[in-house]
Amino acid sequence: MKINQKQAARFRHEQKYILSPLEDHIIAHRLRKLLQHDEHADSHGKYRVSSLYFDSPSDKALRQKIDGVNKREKFRIRYYNEDLSYIRLEKKIKLNGLCAKYSAPLSREQVERILDGTIDFLIEQSDPLLLEFYSKLKGERLQPKTIVAYEREAFSYAPGNVRVTFDRALCSGLRRTDFLDPGAPLIKAAAGEVILEIKYDEFLPQLIQLAVQKNNCSRTAYSKYAVCRRFD
Repeated sequence: MKINQKQAARFRHEQKYILSPLEDHIIAHRLRKLLQHDEHADSHGKYRVSSLYFDSPSDKALRQKIDGVNKREKFRIRYYNEDLSYIRLEKKIKLNGLCAKYSAPLSREQVERILDGTIDFLIEQSDPLLLEFYSKLKGERLQPKTIVAYEREAFSYAPGNVRVTFDRALCSGLRRTDFLDPGAPLIKAAAGEVILEIKYDEFLPQLIQLAVQKNNCSRTAYSKYAVCRRFD
């Protein structure tokens, strides 16, 4: 089952870098003077992201990521901070180095039903992403694999539709049933690593290029999901 083309998301450029603590401090400090924080952030410009990733019994999404398959997708359920009134199912697609994302709302009760394996309610939904998710749960036997949680500081810049994020304190949760418990214990997955991500549409403005200049960093295909799967 495919998503209606009328609802197709825009493909965007995505750059990722792993920063040292010093580079994190310098670049983040620079951006705080130039750009606005995400509107959902706290007074310090940060918020917590909690995601539950799904994969097939053979770990298709993980293997495709490791193998560098050109066209791939993965599904996750996500919420922010401790707000369980705003939960989203997301499908992320990578194609020719570009990325796109679709999302659909889920209630806490619906997530609990998915975790229990009672998914037939998805057939009754009108959102095409939820219907596709049902077909993948059935056809590819997708199942929850791991919890991925981290602290995010995000900035936006209207020209180029730019979004710059710093993801810190990456943690993994092995008990999938803990996903809806923001206070559940987690395991540190990447001590000291800070992931800088830059997403934009057709062009990256020179202001952003200058602001995120890095001395010794090269682009990476870093996957928070793959890193957290090491703890299986």
